Amino acid sequence: MTNRRTEIVWPELKWEDWAATADTLHMWTQIVGKTRLALSPMQAHWWNVPLYVSARGLNTSAMPYGENFLEVEFDFIRHELVFRTSKGENAAMPLRAMSVAAFFTEYKKMLAELGVQVTLHEMPCEQAHPIPFSEDEVHASYDAEAVSRFWRVLMSVDEVFQRFSAKFLGKVSPVHFFWGSFDLAVTRFSGRPAPVRPEFDWIMREAYSREVISTGFWPGNGGLGRAAFYCYAAPAPKGFAAAKVEPAQAVYDEKLGEFLLLYEDVREAEAPDEMLMEFLQSTYVGGAELGAWDRKLLERQA
Repeated sequence: MTNRRTEIVWPELKWEDWAATADTLHMWTQIVGKTRLALSPMQAHWWNVPLYVSARGLNTSAMPYGENFLEVEFDFIRHELVFRTSKGENAAMPLRAMSVAAFFTEYKKMLAELGVQVTLHEMPCEQAHPIPFSEDEVHASYDAEAVSRFWRVLMSVDEVFQRFSAKFLGKVSPVHFFWGSFDLAVTRFSGRPAPVRPEFDWIMREAYSREVISTGFWPGNGGLGRAAFYCYAAPAPKGFAAAKVEPAQAVYDEKLGEFLLLYEDVREAEAPDEMLMEFLQSTYVGGAELGAWDRKLLERQA
């Protein structure tokens, strides 16, 4: 039974109610994200490519372009894609039901009007059956109310992830939204290099070049079909799957190699924020203890 605060701050987010919109929005975020990939200098673990939860939606942060900066933001209040430059220029295109191909055409036109020339690789990332952006007439849905709910969830998750990050003194990623996998994530590092994994391509080798424990939130994509929080260790220490994790609703998924906690279980809890924090902390402790991380050095003791 949810209370009024939960209904607002942790709203219902059933994948089947907005899957078509989510799949379309996913492709749109990839187009914008690939702009950041093209314009931003390479950083460790691909930290130069994600989007960030903002006070209005999702944004790229400032991207260098020549002597100026460009920022692109999904505004989920006005339901616009907003373009801003350091020269004081502003432009916007409405977010509405339109195909990925139409979005891509309009997006490139907006950039051209701002004098921005950038080459974008048209093939979507991390898709089982990718369709080039300019040819994608399949994904063409936009439910503004559902997108607003999704953004409200991202804000709530981001706030808890930030508090979780604040407890760690070692290397930790920003809380960032990866447009390839369409998830919000934060990652802690042990400080040690990870063993080389020959099966990884160069992209994955860069992403997992160090030992990590990563946690995140999926809205239901990737075949899971339900919004869920996850945690994995890479490399996973021996016994990680059997680690004691809280709350009781959390389970280890053998196929994914990750702990999962359903979003619906969190929002139905008496204190959703505390339940989520319990999951984040217990999965981290399980991985860190089994992986012999130097917790005294890495964690804030106060």
